Amino acid sequence: MNITPDCVVALTWVLKDAQGQILDELDDPVEFYLGGHDLLDKIQLALQEHQVGDQLDLHLEPEEAFGDFNEELIFLEPRHLFPAELEEGMTIEGHALPSACSPDVPKDVIYTVTDIYPEHVVMDGNHPLSGMALRISLTITGVRAPTQPEKTHGTCGSGFFTLPSLPGNDTLH
Repeated sequence: MNITPDCVVALTWVLKDAQGQILDELDDPVEFYLGGHDLLDKIQLALQEHQVGDQLDLHLEPEEAFGDFNEELIFLEPRHLFPAELEEGMTIEGHALPSACSPDVPKDVIYTVTDIYPEHVVMDGNHPLSGMALRISLTITGVRAPTQPEKTHGTCGSGFFTLPSLPGNDTLH
């Protein structure tokens, strides 16, 4: 079965930055819904008409991946607004931030706590890979028709990247 705009593909990959440093390696196949929002557009387009066993090497500029780094998504908030258990690397959904945070903080963004100081917390709403050109080597390990729930929700439940939600969880896929 060739890959079409409405199918599920199982992929493995090696993701590197522009200098060749490995950022993520997916050894066990993960399924993604093409035609939904599981994969970046350039990857979805590149996969078209390929089949199981094919390998693709792609170069993604920041605008084709996670966008340019936006300094306006860096916020300093008072430390006392957050729980004592807060740790660097934790993520917080904007709508779950303490109500006393600045009203300028967008609520539709996921923030990573990048620094904790005695008086304030630094929150970064950029994707960890924003501003980076990326190289990805993909291997197609499976192709199938999507289920109705996958079509309805536009996903297999595996976005291209998710943010770590707990300390020590550095999974990017």
